Amino acid sequence: MIEIEDLPELHDPVMILAFEGWNDAGEAATRVIEHLTSTWDAETVAAIDPEDYYDFQVTRPRVTNQGQGRGIHWNTTRVLLASPDSLGRDVLLVTGVEPSFRWRGFTTELLDLAAAHGVETVITLGALLADVAHSRPIPVSSSSPDEATSYRLDLEPSTYEGPTGITGVVADGAHQAEMTSISSWAAVPHYAAQVPCPKASLALLTEIEELLDTVIEHGDLEEEARAWERGVDELASSDEDVAAYVSAIENAQDTSELPEASGDAIAKEFERYLRRRDDPKGKG
Repeated sequence: MIEIEDLPELHDPVMILAFEGWNDAGEAATRVIEHLTSTWDAETVAAIDPEDYYDFQVTRPRVTNQGQGRGIHWNTTRVLLASPDSLGRDVLLVTGVEPSFRWRGFTTELLDLAAAHGVETVITLGALLADVAHSRPIPVSSSSPDEATSYRLDLEPSTYEGPTGITGVVADGAHQAEMTSISSWAAVPHYAAQVPCPKASLALLTEIEELLDTVIEHGDLEEEARAWERGVDELASSDEDVAAYVSAIENAQDTSELPEASGDAIAKEFERYLRRRDDPKGKG
């Protein structure tokens, strides 16, 4: 059961989701929701009853000493509402731990809430471990099962086959409900999988800017990304085998990305530069 507080009438809302666990290498996806929550002053408007979906021996509650005394904090999935002026539309941010069971019921509850409040676009965020170099731009892949959406946003068709997480189930459920469903995944270097990975979070945040055609304040993410990269540089340089492996990945990645230096790619980067120049703080 989902507990909903009073929600006002929303203006052209979009829902953005990320979940801790299998879908969230380097905590990259959930960190984006945290960043948007802070930047856009989002407030919790709904929460899913954890009793229905979580195994508490896996996702244990925590004892806290806040407010008027000791209490139990139950990990669950929360829905937050943001109304950033820079975007001109409302955003429902969804974050929580990947549920332990009853994924279809869980997905139905979230999408019923979305539909009841006028959401027509659902964006799921994820991050996976991959053979990519920490010293290169973090690859982000966005896809949609809808051909018109893929054409409009110049998205690549998804060819993935294999196990999926709750993000995949929610994305498919949104498509089946005839919503615009978009999935964005960042690739986190598997040899630097220590959490968090702010460089991957920054890459996902930049992708959201592209998808929503807006500018979002990056805050400390840029400096944290640079610090993370310096830290991995030091780690790699201290081990000859790791350094050689990273060099091989860099060469392979550079070679495979040569076609990206196309007119379209350069134009897209220039458009991003112009947006950030016109609104350098991206205030919401």
